[in-house]
Amino acid sequence: MSGASGSPVVAQDGRVLRCRVTAGKAGALDGPAMAEVAEALRGLGTAEEAAERGVGAVQLAHDGGNFCAGGDVRSFAAAEDRGAFVREVADLFHEMLEAYVRCAVPTVAGVQGWAAGAGMSIVLATDVVVVGASTRVRPAYPAIGFSPDGGMSWTLPRIVGLGRARHILLTDQVLGAEDMLSLGIASVLVDDTELAAEAEATAYRLAQGPTAALGRIKRLLAGTFDHDLRTHLDAEAASISASAAGPEGAEGLTAFGEKRAPRFHG
Repeated sequence: MSGASGSPVVAQDGRVLRCRVTAGKAGALDGPAMAEVAEALRGLGTAEEAAERGVGAVQLAHDGGNFCAGGDVRSFAAAEDRGAFVREVADLFHEMLEAYVRCAVPTVAGVQGWAAGAGMSIVLATDVVVVGASTRVRPAYPAIGFSPDGGMSWTLPRIVGLGRARHILLTDQVLGAEDMLSLGIASVLVDDTELAAEAEATAYRLAQGPTAALGRIKRLLAGTFDHDLRTHLDAEAASISASAAGPEGAEGLTAFGEKRAPRFHG
């Protein structure tokens, strides 16, 4: 289905599911698009569901010059009941974001231009983030007298540490591409002209990988800060055992023995 910007909100290209949650040149969050993307991603909650749909990766795309400038601040200001309106937008955003984080396949975003406010929250929630030399992120919430949403106050400390997160959020710090890379917010830094192609190639490469195993890796990483070592070791043992017993493990071991690259998807 296409949104107000004319491009598809959700479209599958081979094993990559490409999703758009923003509209317009600035890249403001698009409510109907977020609802559609949330529904699509909830259908990828398990490796079995992803396999049934033939999806191996999710790529977050955008139409405008900026990745995402956050919520529509003008609509916040114009709302009769601002608190209720912003809560409604935040709840919708969180439905989409939770489905995005919990989906059983890797997520990829090519972050062009600015990712501010909710846009930065999306970046922090993405598995593999590709940035260009001119990419910038900024919390932006303090600039309009708001506290964060989109999990920013949860994900940022886990990536950069609590002390650095305090500084970034409280001072509304702008981070450039090099900062993002050194802090672990970005995964890959390329020239601006190569950004779109690199993000697409990354999504396609991940989509051809061992989908079930990558999903297990995502779940293990998500539990890192919630488990003690013994509990986490048990989870790893169960996960690697399931991988070894499954078709991906069989193909990987066979390919290793035959000294060839594995073919996980035909």
